[in-house]
Amino acid sequence: MVMMLSVVALNAQRTPVKVADLNKAITANIASKYAGFTIKDATQIVNNGITTFEVVIAKGSTSETLLYDKDGKFLKEENMKTGMTGKSGVNDKSGSEHMAHKPAPKRK
Repeated sequence: MVMMLSVVALNAQRTPVKVADLNKAITANIASKYAGFTIKDATQIVNNGITTFEVVIAKGSTSETLLYDKDGKFLKEENMKTGMTGKSGVNDKSGSEHMAHKPAPKRK
């Protein structure tokens, strides 16, 4: 499954998007659900004819990547603390959380 996902990502066409050019539904969602966060980066991804938008937002040491469909409907979020290793939770629209990867082993 992991190999399949990486192949899909390699075939996807990624195009940077200016914040001002983002769908108003995306910016409205971020303004209401992520108060205090700043949009750092936005990318349009076209994969097998399906268009999505990946938006990176940040507040302090917290960075989140949000995924939206072509109409600006929220799909999922990935949470990350910048400058830290270990846990990275992924939260999809079903509300369930799972680990994106295991924490690095502790060194002695």
